[in-house]
Amino acid sequence: MTTETKKIKLTLPDGGLKLEMGGSFSEVEVAYETCGTLSPERDNVVFICHALTGDAHVAGRHEGDVKDTGWWSNMVNPGGGIDTDEFHVICANILGGCSGTTGPSSINPATGTPYGSSFPHITVGDIVTAHKMLLEQLGFQKIYAVIGGSFGGMQALEFSVRFPGFAEKCGVIASGASMTTQALAFDIVGRDLILNDPNWNKGDYYGNGAPRTGLAQARKLAHITYLSGDMMKEKFGRRLRMQEHVENDDIDEHKKFEVESYLDYQGQKFIKRFDANSYLHITRAMDEYDLEADFDSLADSLSRTLSRTLVVALSGDWLFLPKQSEAISKALFKAKKDVSYFCLTAPAGHDAFLTHVEELVEVVANFLTRKPAGATGEVSAEKASDYAKLISMIPENIASILDLACYDGALLRRISIQHPEIRRTGVDMDTDALVKVMRDGCNAMLADVDAGLKNIPDNAFDCAVLSESLQVMKHPDKVLRELLRIAPVGLVSFPNFGMWRIRASLMVHGRMPKTKQLPYEWYNTPNIHLCTIRDFFDLCEKLEIKVEKVEYLSTLKLSKLLNFLGFKNLGSSRVLVKIRR
Repeated sequence: MTTETKKIKLTLPDGGLKLEMGGSFSEVEVAYETCGTLSPERDNVVFICHALTGDAHVAGRHEGDVKDTGWWSNMVNPGGGIDTDEFHVICANILGGCSGTTGPSSINPATGTPYGSSFPHITVGDIVTAHKMLLEQLGFQKIYAVIGGSFGGMQALEFSVRFPGFAEKCGVIASGASMTTQALAFDIVGRDLILNDPNWNKGDYYGNGAPRTGLAQARKLAHITYLSGDMMKEKFGRRLRMQEHVENDDIDEHKKFEVESYLDYQGQKFIKRFDANSYLHITRAMDEYDLEADFDSLADSLSRTLSRTLVVALSGDWLFLPKQSEAISKALFKAKKDVSYFCLTAPAGHDAFLTHVEELVEVVANFLTRKPAGATGEVSAEKASDYAKLISMIPENIASILDLACYDGALLRRISIQHPEIRRTGVDMDTDALVKVMRDGCNAMLADVDAGLKNIPDNAFDCAVLSESLQVMKHPDKVLRELLRIAPVGLVSFPNFGMWRIRASLMVHGRMPKTKQLPYEWYNTPNIHLCTIRDFFDLCEKLEIKVEKVEYLSTLKLSKLLNFLGFKNLGSSRVLVKIRR
């Protein structure tokens, strides 16, 4: 896939592009690249926001390259996470950059010389405003999705809030609504290294020797935050490496740590392609960004977005901590927005969103795709009947429902058919199953229900469901409390261990029974907390939970007769209960 960098001068309003912190640009040029075919309806555009020191070359190769050189080619490709067979992808270098878009090294039309120290203060808001102007000038009044990782995730988030409705979907990967204090500290030291370089000259160094030493040191410092401690240990440890060129015979100088060599390499590679002034302006814009600052809360700020949002955290990331992504998802839940959340196992650290993308590809692909899973949700006739009864118990005129331990979303699929107006979210700890939930158009949250659902605030949903899963929970009492913390109404179904066939099997054989509802051996069953109907009612009474309605379900004729005669605990093979606080 060959791509080409294009440049366009933005058509600016009278007075130029006015900046949030004061000042303006009379001219702005933007460098961008595209790949993938634009649909006849022009409705398949995915705009990718690049990270701190990225550029427009997101995927493919330029003319003359022997291999793909795009910084996210393992994500953006035919059949990939961002599928160029399905989407028309656009990526642009940011305002303040040094890869073709107007930045400090660009020529100031007023002076005929590089902006240098006169380049104005820019913000993330200015950056995304320029990109929206680019998209509009290219003829798009709306796009399908905006997505980015790291600093690109901040831009995507700001884009969705600043221009609600412009992007149908928004992807925020390994990012945050602001920088942590520790991350700020690294950036502050990095900028100081540039400012203290002898060649700095207050930013007017063009033609006189750039502050390369300071820039290289800043890059080395930043790279320390991109890898986790475990990845550093695995990749380098304390191993020493022989230098190829040594200027003296001191044996200690003949060796250096491998990690030192790695950082030196990264620093030297960086100064060949990046401008120190751009680094200063972009890191400052990133550090000053705080989505919550001008609002009462993060939920208040995110209440403005109209985009369906995907938030992805990386477990080993200590630059953008998982708890920052959790805060975004929780705020979106609180604002009653469509949000999916995944925290992926990524021991490599922050850079894993660029280098270790196998699982991320699946998550992004299923979030973005417009091709429904189709077969997802096919179940037996008995289960389909049970689902129909459960759906009939959903309260009228509700706006949202949460399915706990939803697996691949079979129930949610049926709810979407009968109640397409309801905002539907599934929770499960199986990533492979959960991505199908997103592919069916529902929201998804990767979480262990037993561990608690701290990402979801109180009363975030109108109704919560726990279907055929109560018995597999480690702490059923805590799960029921969580269910009714999240929603005022709950629908719970479970197999009844008090049914006559189970009792008879125990009495005759003296062994744990196997039934259609409980098909496992005692030693490999996931059903660790089997209960009877009476047990469940006793627990509800203890927890001060109101049982509002009960459906006693049975298939066998004798079971139905027992139910009819009032022996519910004896006749029912399974039960469906509507509960309230």
